[in-house]
Amino acid sequence: MEREQLNQGKVLSIRSSVVDVHFPVAPSIRNVLKAGDNGEVIIEVFTQLDSNTVRGVALTPTQGLARGSTVINTGKPFEVPVGKELLGRVFNVFGQTIDKKAQVEGGEWRSIHRKPIPLQDQSTVSEIFETGIKAIDVLAPLERGGKAGLFGGAGVGKTVLITEMIHNTVSHHEGMSIFCGIGERCREGEELYREMQESGVLGNTVMVFGQMNEPPGARFRVGHAALTMAEYFRDDAKQDVLLMIDNIFRFIQAGMEVSGLLGQLPSRLGYQPTLATELAELEERICNTKTGAITSIQAVYVPADDFTDPSAVHTFGHLSATIALSRKRASEGLYPAIDLLQSSSKMLLPNIAGERHYKIAQEIRKTLAVYEDLKDIIAMLGISELSREDQRTVFRARRLERFFTQPFFVTEQFTGTAGKMVSREDTLNGCERILNDEFAEYPERALYMIGTVDEAKIQHDA
Repeated sequence: MEREQLNQGKVLSIRSSVVDVHFPVAPSIRNVLKAGDNGEVIIEVFTQLDSNTVRGVALTPTQGLARGSTVINTGKPFEVPVGKELLGRVFNVFGQTIDKKAQVEGGEWRSIHRKPIPLQDQSTVSEIFETGIKAIDVLAPLERGGKAGLFGGAGVGKTVLITEMIHNTVSHHEGMSIFCGIGERCREGEELYREMQESGVLGNTVMVFGQMNEPPGARFRVGHAALTMAEYFRDDAKQDVLLMIDNIFRFIQAGMEVSGLLGQLPSRLGYQPTLATELAELEERICNTKTGAITSIQAVYVPADDFTDPSAVHTFGHLSATIALSRKRASEGLYPAIDLLQSSSKMLLPNIAGERHYKIAQEIRKTLAVYEDLKDIIAMLGISELSREDQRTVFRARRLERFFTQPFFVTEQFTGTAGKMVSREDTLNGCERILNDEFAEYPERALYMIGTVDEAKIQHDA
């Protein structure tokens, strides 16, 4: 009975999602508290004000709570279910299913707060993770067990690209993927669920959502919940996992809201003072071991397309590949709208990607960079004023730009064009042949929205 009384506290004050609670003995930080008639208000302890009082952030709406309401200390941190029975299901931050099917009962539940794998247990071998998307595999190859960022403003195709990668991974690599939606639209989650069901990849996918309409506390913890599930498949099931996070900026934004609610002093541009550590706590858990890897692809919304924003700068530091999406390319109809010069990867080195891949990629960059420099002259004087060599470079660059477009499987119903998946070797061969002027006589449109370069010949001859 005494123990029960020690675990019972009283609400002192409520401000939006922030609740101050008085206990006979203050609970530990990160413990979960339950309040309300049926324990429906869930609070996570964030700070200790004194030996009896704690300040927590509610992960559910606080309607119905009042001063003096009883609060129960559960004595443990947040936990989510892990295991094979999660495959094909959709969860919220509390580990409850939200796909209108039976709840996952029993099984193992683990705390969402876990330490990263020690450095000595991490794998030191650098391997390329093929996606089947030409522009990514050649100019910004992903690392197995690494982190790749998809940078772009609103409406340039981050979610479409992520969905395509899930499709290619599950169908080609036969791995499993976890999709984590942080603060994105409910509609996108629902559409993604249906698409995966139709393409038959849902059975190898776990989906975790903390949507836009949920309190900041829930959005802030959903990334940790998804990572805990991913770690089970890497460490216990010894599988390779593809972890998609859409959108990592919303995680930072939720942390900013929580920080503001707790009354912390803001840092630059109004961001939370703990931005770097909060992001590192999440990102450092994504790595590869000798038996399995978590490869992560994260959509990063860039506020007002400003790449110097603190949220973008801090995220850059954790990534092994950056894929920048360009509004200009999207407006020209060059999809995927990947900015070929701004995208880069730490894997693009001769000793990792191979000597041939490295040389071709450097030649592509050089050709595209020269074309970029000449665009102003072409706009003012016309292409005929350029030297013969510069004209040839421009023709090559324009054909390369068209070749890096690709029809996607997930957009078949909108475009009417069958999706294409192209191996890295086929893409490199295509680029090499374009750089050698093999397609100089072909019209540019013959290389637009094709798979391998041989399809240009078929289209042209037809």
